[in-house]
Amino acid sequence: MKTQHDTTQALQSMGSSTLRSALVLNLLWIGALKFEDYEVENIHPLVSSSPLFAPVLKKFGEKKTARILGMTEIAMASLIAARPLAPRASVLGGLGAVGMFATTLSFLFTTPEAWQEGRGFPKLSMAGQFLVKDAVFLGASVLVTAESLRAARRR
Repeated sequence: MKTQHDTTQALQSMGSSTLRSALVLNLLWIGALKFEDYEVENIHPLVSSSPLFAPVLKKFGEKKTARILGMTEIAMASLIAARPLAPRASVLGGLGAVGMFATTLSFLFTTPEAWQEGRGFPKLSMAGQFLVKDAVFLGASVLVTAESLRAARRR
């Protein structure tokens, strides 16, 4: 007979696996889109107004910058997905995702298009709504990193 503790453990395990898989899927998919011209155009307002990415954009240009971001996202997804076989590698992927989502959240403050013009805080535009969801991805990345670190310590 299953105890309440067993049910809780099963739900936690299922939630953790779902969260990791969803994070990997999103990073892979969004990373792959960075190789499409329309996505290069979509990210332009975000990276061009970022103090961190504007110099990168100036040095490499729009397409190359988008592709570098895409390859980075795909690499992080691959590392996170490697958790069952290589938990230490998954820790690195998770930490990279934490950094990436913290950075993309900063775009809320550096991208003028993130707010409804003339309406101020907290009136998010479509761009702002797109960015604010990264708070959830940031939390998922922290949890996935912690889970991978626990698994790495068990080995």
